[in-house]
Amino acid sequence: VGVSGGFQRSGSQNDGFDDGFDANRGGGGGGYGGSSGGGDFGMSKPNTGGRESGVARPAGPSKGLVLGTKGKQNKFLESLRAEGEQVEAEQSARPAAAAVSGGVASVPMQGVSLQIEEKITCSLKKDGGLESMELQGTMMLAIDGAQEDAFIRVAVATGLNEGFQFKTHPNIDKALHASDGVLGLKDPNRPFPMGSPLGILKWRYQTRDESKVPLSINCWPSVSGGESFVSIEYEATDKFDLHNVVISIPLPPLRDPPTVNNVDGDFTYDARRHVLNWEVQLVDKSNRNGSMEFVVPATDGDNFFPIDVNFTSNKTLCEVKVDSVTRTTDGGAVKFFGESKLVCDGYSVV
Repeated sequence: VGVSGGFQRSGSQNDGFDDGFDANRGGGGGGYGGSSGGGDFGMSKPNTGGRESGVARPAGPSKGLVLGTKGKQNKFLESLRAEGEQVEAEQSARPAAAAVSGGVASVPMQGVSLQIEEKITCSLKKDGGLESMELQGTMMLAIDGAQEDAFIRVAVATGLNEGFQFKTHPNIDKALHASDGVLGLKDPNRPFPMGSPLGILKWRYQTRDESKVPLSINCWPSVSGGESFVSIEYEATDKFDLHNVVISIPLPPLRDPPTVNNVDGDFTYDARRHVLNWEVQLVDKSNRNGSMEFVVPATDGDNFFPIDVNFTSNKTLCEVKVDSVTRTTDGGAVKFFGESKLVCDGYSVV
């Protein structure tokens, strides 16, 4: 797997967070461990409080990292700028709500927050097979509590993760992570910066193996008697559940809405955009497979592509989990919280 794009490097090395990421750990831990002192990774319940609109909303502009302006944290500001990070200085040492970079959603709680987010980019072939699939994941650490909670180490449990490449932040002790799966600063007497999320671990995975795809889509259009009959089906992975699945099929301009004869789930038709949105709130063991059939006036089969797909999951394809957080000062356990999330960053059938 190549290591290019998305992993920034800079040439200098000093006490700040300023040098590039180095691959050092390819997985191979003892599977998933239990959380000590808190943390509920991958177990958050899906939001079923409302029906999805069926149209993916564009993500808003991401905000830069916000760090306090006191004392030693000025070094972090300068070094993060050297890495290419967008950094905003904030007057208060403890912001009420920290902006989260990289799209990882913040949790409005005080203490040690560890958020895991994985973004998937996938291109499926309309005639079958996988063109490409790529994953990019990040573990974000944010500390908003007692100063003593900034002197910590994070134990990470991993699975085999074959083909994954891991990179730690340059100020993380790479040898400690490689040998023990622990994320801690090279200088254990130094605290992590407080008040803003910081990426402490990243990973990347690329494949053309169709068996690794979490959601496969097959679309079969045919013409008969002046009409196009379209049968579309999905097949989901049995490794984890998917939430808020929306499969958006483009249609030619129509005078009347398409006739949907059969659907597993719900559908909406966007007449302005000429898009039929097939919506499944939850895909679990009861509905790993589903189908929809609809009819429109006769048209070329290529008019039903590209199909855009969107979904989320509270589990990631990379087997990674926070096992425990401990203080470097006395070895005591530190309570933490967080969640894991898989999101789509360009998922289509072309």
